[in-house]
Amino acid sequence: MCALFGFSSYKGKAGSKLLRKLTQSLANASEERGKDAAGISYTCLGKVIVYKKPKAAHKIKFRIPSCADVVMGHTRMATQGDRDKNYNNHPFIARAGKRFSFAHNGVLYNDSELRKKYSLPETQIETDSYVAVQLIEQQGDLNFDSLRFMAETVKGTFTFTALDQDNSLYIVKGDNPLTILHFKELGLYVYASTRSILNQALYDTGLSRSKYTVISLHDGDIVMIDRYGKISHSEFTSSNYKIPTYDSWCHLYHFDNFNDMEDDDSVSQLLEICNSFGTNPSDVMTLLESGYYSVEEIEEMLYEPELIKDAVECCAIV
Repeated sequence: MCALFGFSSYKGKAGSKLLRKLTQSLANASEERGKDAAGISYTCLGKVIVYKKPKAAHKIKFRIPSCADVVMGHTRMATQGDRDKNYNNHPFIARAGKRFSFAHNGVLYNDSELRKKYSLPETQIETDSYVAVQLIEQQGDLNFDSLRFMAETVKGTFTFTALDQDNSLYIVKGDNPLTILHFKELGLYVYASTRSILNQALYDTGLSRSKYTVISLHDGDIVMIDRYGKISHSEFTSSNYKIPTYDSWCHLYHFDNFNDMEDDDSVSQLLEICNSFGTNPSDVMTLLESGYYSVEEIEEMLYEPELIKDAVECCAIV
């Protein structure tokens, strides 16, 4: 579980002070989906800049220059790849015809397979997300075609963002959430993984008092917002490989007391990440169904899979 956030200011009306505050507010609010690391990317004079640290966002001072009209950000809950090795954290920086930065919310499960299949170069970066970057690089350009190829090749859960040196922001909408708001009078697009993140940032910056519209996004959409605020669309075909959802696990295991469980989103997010920690989703559902463990308690136990196995055995005895 991670968060994507950012904005594109295309009229110059928003002002540097507002955009700086918006960057920090979005990052801080995005901690609800990850506190292990945080980072942003922006372009200035045609150069792509990435600034990231293995810290919670509120512990980082995100400063952007007046030339930064587009910011792409990420907060991370680490799964694969040591967060203290900062190269494992998002955004990543790469080149495919042009320089670009890249961020991912989700978990990819066929990264090792793809590196072998496509003879991708070895890298010190351990994060599963980075295979998506390498697939784009191998295509030789960052565009709708290369993003479509990447999105149809990886397996797992995802929504991706990419920012190129020309200030074009790409969004590849998979099955993970993302919302874009358009403040037309200000010439400003603002996006984040959840509405709660957006609502907090809008309140903090005063943007909640401004008129906006919601840009419709669907699974399989690829969107590009250029430096002039023009939106272009393309599509990809979603992979058939899906992580079992909350409802499907409940149906599979015939759990009857769903109403006593926590909200679907938190359970689905827990099921999404548990495999990366070596825990079977069925064990997670067993613990939740028992009524003795909360989502938060199981998340803490993920770092020690043996604790989960012991807890499942105890539930079986009871």
